[in-house]
Amino acid sequence: MVALPQTTFPRLSTLNTLGGMFVLGMADNLIAAISDTSSLWLFHLARTALALPLLVLLPVLGFGTLRARRPWHVLARNFFTATALLIYFGCLALLPIGIVVAGLFTAPIFVLIFSALFRAESVGLWRWGAVVMGFAGALLVVWPEEGGLTWLSVLPILAGVFYAIGAIGTRAWCEGEDAVVMTASYFLILGIYGAVGLVALTLWPVDAAAGADGWVQRGYVTPDLTMVWVTIAQAVGSIVGVVLLTRGYQLGEASFVAINEYALIVFASFFAWLFWGQTLGLVALTGIALIILSGAIIALRSR
Repeated sequence: MVALPQTTFPRLSTLNTLGGMFVLGMADNLIAAISDTSSLWLFHLARTALALPLLVLLPVLGFGTLRARRPWHVLARNFFTATALLIYFGCLALLPIGIVVAGLFTAPIFVLIFSALFRAESVGLWRWGAVVMGFAGALLVVWPEEGGLTWLSVLPILAGVFYAIGAIGTRAWCEGEDAVVMTASYFLILGIYGAVGLVALTLWPVDAAAGADGWVQRGYVTPDLTMVWVTIAQAVGSIVGVVLLTRGYQLGEASFVAINEYALIVFASFFAWLFWGQTLGLVALTGIALIILSGAIIALRSR
């Protein structure tokens, strides 16, 4: 029996995907409001404490399930995804958000490389050319305008590496798993990261730098009103963004949805300019354009 092609709704898929990227681009910019005085580890623990009850409520209301078919596979996949986002949120306080998001979106380049190296996927000339273009763009994005590449500059690309492994794991390890249990395990692992960081910095405290430079170095900090509302907004915004993105993938072709995801760079950069006056130089903007073009080629040329 021949399976009927799955019906897609391109316009509705695009609206859901762009809506998700809009919400995430706004929510991620809120980190700058707390990074001067709060702690990365406290933020992740508090956000998980808020997000998990909301996710537990979804199956009660008839949306999704928290029962994983292969729990260890789900946890393994989300270990890599959560590690990528731990690096991502750590960098948000230290680098312009457009650069951090662009670094994360080098993931399709690494997905292609890892698939070719370890999964024997055939890669043609177009996609290898896109890899070269993407790496050139990544170099332009992370290279400071005044020159001098530092370890901090390459951290967003490291996040892209971990995110790529998580993306491969989504397809190879977690086929058929519900989006709710995937999201819940992602938040759970980030919460564990937060708890471990708080305990470690309590037992072995360090002299945290002033301002945003101390975002990763601080342990427990008494939450103020700004910390509370930013954490709530981030928890809700992350869930809404992920749900809209998941719905986008359900309604449209995966390759086109993947291209629409790059709108996050645009939205995040726009809100960074609107909220904080952040701007990017011509070199970084050129690099972002190359990364977007590279990802579009890989998506369109991939099955």
